[in-house]
Amino acid sequence: MTDEKAAIEAVVKTYLDGLYEGDAEKLASAFHPTSALTSEDGAGVKIVPRDAWLDLVRNRPSPKSQNLSRHDEILQIDLAGPTTAFVKLKCAIPPRFFTDYLSLLKIDGRWQVAQKVFAVEVRG
Repeated sequence: MTDEKAAIEAVVKTYLDGLYEGDAEKLASAFHPTSALTSEDGAGVKIVPRDAWLDLVRNRPSPKSQNLSRHDEILQIDLAGPTTAFVKLKCAIPPRFFTDYLSLLKIDGRWQVAQKVFAVEVRG
């Protein structure tokens, strides 16, 4: 594995840990301040800026505090160039299961999520 892929995996791990732990500071460190989360919710495209999402995370019980199982899996890492990458992964806050598409940029020498597009499936 290249050093770049290892650095990308570390950012993704920080994201997944932050999501599971409900740690908004970990999430903020993985996501660029201008990033947003985008999905289609049946009524159209929904875009949530990073800071609004972080407020939601701060104000909900974490999966860890609820003793929920983790369902993290990195499915693909694609380096498009020295400063651009794509990661496809699975994660969950049961009963919601997500497929995330993360676009990352290497800014000021470190990888950061520039955009997250995701799909959600409710189970159970």
